Amino acid sequence: MNKKDYENSDKGLGKTLSYILRHHPEAFNVNMDSHGWVNVDELLSQMRKRGRIIDREILDRIVRENDKQRYSYNENKTKIRANQGHSIPVDLELLPVTPPDILYHGTAEQFLDSIQQKGIMKMSRNHVHLSVDTETAFDVGSRHGNPVVLVIDSKRMYSDGLNFYLSENKRWLCEYIPFKYVSAVIKKKGNELCKEKL
Repeated sequence: MNKKDYENSDKGLGKTLSYILRHHPEAFNVNMDSHGWVNVDELLSQMRKRGRIIDREILDRIVRENDKQRYSYNENKTKIRANQGHSIPVDLELLPVTPPDILYHGTAEQFLDSIQQKGIMKMSRNHVHLSVDTETAFDVGSRHGNPVVLVIDSKRMYSDGLNFYLSENKRWLCEYIPFKYVSAVIKKKGNELCKEKL
């Protein structure tokens, strides 16, 4: 598949959407409000001006079929935004929610020393992302190197006054995780999962 065909495939268009709605709306001359919403007609028009073959039907399909449910429309479907993962400041109007007792954070083994010293930081994003299952967390960690999963004592964090949020696509988010709330690390050894206390 050549570059042009990829850019206009659902996967390629989805990557462009993510780039615009989570990171760089200005690159496509799209106006975003303080809550991350952009006008759908303007978005489609600006994408087409830059050679992307997309219309409302294709956008609807990408939003509906995205495996991570990254995008949401407003009630009358005139606006769209990313549900989480922004590297630009937006107010997603999230309210604090009581988390499950345990959550998981996927990362790469190479970052463990830094995490032990500094805790889990949101880095370039607006929040630290957490999963309810180890499979998702391993998937996230594998993007950065040899994956490991940190077991987070979210019940204790919450009881100590740290807030958790649940995005519209059901991803758990928080501002920062001090290392004392990391209770164990899970590593893959072959097909086995090995849990080590910290």
